[in-house]
Order: sequence, then C-alpha cells, then structure tokens
Amino acid sequence: MSYFDAASSAPLHPLARQALLASLDEGWADPARLYREGRRARMLLDAAREAAAEAVGCRTDELVFTSSGTRAVHTGIAGALAGRHRIGRHLIVSAVEHSSVLHAADTHEAGGGSVTRIEVDRWGRVTPASYADALRPDTALACLQSANHEVGTEQPVADVAAMCREAGVPLLVDAAQSLGWGPIEGDWSLLAASAHKWGGPSGVGLLVVRKGVRFAPPGPVDERESGRAPGFENLPAIVAAAASLRAVRAEAAQEAVRLRELTERIRVRVAQSVPDVEVVGDPERRLPGIVTFSCLYVDGETLLHELDREGFSVSSGSSCTSSTLTPSHVLKAMGVLSEGNVRVSLPTGTTREEVERFLEVLPGVVAGVREKLGAPDLATTVQQDVLVVDALGRRCPIPVIELAKVIGGVPVGGTVRVLSDDEAARLDIPAWCEMRGQEYLGEEPADQGFAYLVRRVS
Repeated sequence: MSYFDAASSAPLHPLARQALLASLDEGWADPARLYREGRRARMLLDAAREAAAEAVGCRTDELVFTSSGTRAVHTGIAGALAGRHRIGRHLIVSAVEHSSVLHAADTHEAGGGSVTRIEVDRWGRVTPASYADALRPDTALACLQSANHEVGTEQPVADVAAMCREAGVPLLVDAAQSLGWGPIEGDWSLLAASAHKWGGPSGVGLLVVRKGVRFAPPGPVDERESGRAPGFENLPAIVAAAASLRAVRAEAAQEAVRLRELTERIRVRVAQSVPDVEVVGDPERRLPGIVTFSCLYVDGETLLHELDREGFSVSSGSSCTSSTLTPSHVLKAMGVLSEGNVRVSLPTGTTREEVERFLEVLPGVVAGVREKLGAPDLATTVQQDVLVVDALGRRCPIPVIELAKVIGGVPVGGTVRVLSDDEAARLDIPAWCEMRGQEYLGEEPADQGFAYLVRRVS
C-alpha cells in the first residue's frame, strides 16, 4: 500500500515516536508544579518550546502550544480581532485559505464584522497588490496561507507582509503545509501550524504572536501557555511534535529536491498518458511533494475508491464526494476543473518505484471509471437551432459528459444549452470550455436549476 496523502496528515516520524514514548515516562507530571517531577516536566516543555521557536524563527515567549492547528488559527484570528477592535472590524482573507480560516471569517462576518476575500489567479496565487488595495483604515487583521493545502501553490507572504506592516496591519500566516520545509519568510505578525502535517502526532498546534501585536485571548483564560491556550498541556505529544519538526527540517533540503523530481514526473506523465486531464496549481512556486490534477468525465469518489483498490491512498478536492455536492472552494476560486480531482501528496521516503507503479496504474483506472459511467440516455431535443441537453437530476460529471457527446453534432457557431441543477456544473462547464477551446456564453435561470450556454467554436 502506498500512502500518498501526506498533505492531510503525514506518517508519524520515527523520532517523534521515540520522543513520545520516552516523555510518557518522564513528562506525565504537572509542569507548573515545583516538586521534582514537575520540574522535570517543565524542563521537557521548555526544551520543546525552544526547539519549535528556533524552527519558526521567533522568541520562545511568543510561541504557545495549542490542541490543534485549527485551534491555533481560531485563537489567533479571534485574539487579534479582539485586540484591535478599536481600530475596526475589517478582516482580509484569501479565497483559497484553509476552511479553518474561512469558518472564522464567516463567524466574524455573522457577528457584524466585514470581510474582504481576495481572489486568486488560475494557479491559485494572490497578488500583493490585491492585498494592498484591500487594506482600509478599519482593517484589523489580514490572513494569508504560506502554501495551499490542495494544490501546493506557494503564496507571496513576504511581499504581502511588507505591505501590511507598512499599513500597520498584522498579518496572520497559516503555515501548516509548509513549516516542515523551512521558516516562513517576511515580517508577519502571527503564525499558526499543526504538528501532524510534518510528521508529529495529532492534537498539537502552534500559535505565534509577535511582541507588539495587540492580542486579547478569546474566552476564559488560565495560567497555561500565557493564557492563550488554556488547559493542561499534552506534554508527551508536544515533545514529540518539537522533535519531529527538528528532524524533518534537518532532512528538508535533500528531501525537497528528491520529491520535486518525483512530483514533476507525475505532472508530466499524467498529462501525457491520461486524455482530457488538467494539471492544476503553480508549476514552479509550489511545495515539493504535492501535485494535483483533474480528469474530465470522471466521478471523483469512484476514482479514489478504484485507486485505493490498486493500493494507493490519495485525496480529492472534487465536488463528486459523498460528503458534499459542492465543488472544492479552492478549485472553484481558481476557476479550474473540479470533477475527477486527485491530489497526490508524497510523504518523506516515497520511492521512485512507488511513483512509477502509480503512473502505470492510473491511465487504466481512469479509463475504467469513464467506461463504467457509460453513455447515459439523457433527453436531447432541438429548439430553434439550439441543442438542449437535459441533465436535470444528474450529478457531476454527467452534465459535462453529455455536453461533450453532443458538441460535435452542432454546427460551428451553434449553441448547446445544458440544463442542470448540480452546483458543480457552474464550475465544470466553463472549465471544460476552456480546456476544449469552446466559448462559454454564461448561465441563466431555468424552470429547474440553471441553463448553461456553450457556443461551438471549432
């Protein structure tokens, strides 16, 4: 079995396992107590904080451990907004942030605050100018991830941080995906990360608040972690998290070169061996181990199940999953194809042989899924020289499949009107048009769902 979903959670690093087991024996006492066992626990906690702070590039008294990366994000955003409430209640986020950031933004907006969501280009990148344009006198906080969790695109954090600093606005960086590869450059103000992303145990997050940032911890506080993460510290997990971060950093430079070579091989070979596929994300400014692609005419959930049968664990941002009928917010913001989406994120130690086997298996799996979908007998009629495809009640990728089947029978300049009540059609039909060189005319309300209009160009 090949585990290719490290962006969701990396396998536990061997040194993390050793540190976890050792600290279960040595770090069980209350580090706030003055007796021998408490002092021993405090020494372990202080050493872990020093190691983590060194990796981040901050002072030890700026860093606290939280119960998760999500908790670090929520505490960081809420605390910064509360600390600067006299300035205003305007928050800036990018459209491709992790859901933890976007959920916090939604909560802020529901409570009367205002939110600006920065758009991205087709590679998933923001421009520093877009953040500069969004800054206002009442801006309390800006957020920007260091690298995207679905497509691997790295963001211009240093440039955005400089603009925010000049405007006197703190920038919170979600560094969960990239902290294991190196420190986050730039003059940022707050940082959040999660240990299970770099090979540490789950249940440990990092929150860094630079000195001078106005910050008011949300909710009741106690004496733990400077009042910013109340509750008894999970010391064994914290020690393991710090040990694994130091270990992966020591290996990062060499491993990055190796994984970049493997992911570049996947990017090139997938485009060559799988028809009608779109490789998404920035081809250059991206994390070493992540490559993402979308396949036309494929049910994403079925594709993942078939790859699992072949021994490969991958994930998807596809709209075709059992948990949601809406497209990935990241793919939607990028304006790329969402159907049949596969994210391959290689953990440290992935071999070339594993990647080669994946590349050998993938074309047949995609072809098999497409064949299983078949050619559904959907009603088509001609009305006033406009071909109407009725895909109402059918889910992704059926509307696009039916469009592709009939477009060749329409004269150049003719129009296909696709009727669909599937949310994903709003993204996938325009993406299909761009991939296939056809003209997307837009959408209009229909008696049920929407009508998506496509003009045949060639």
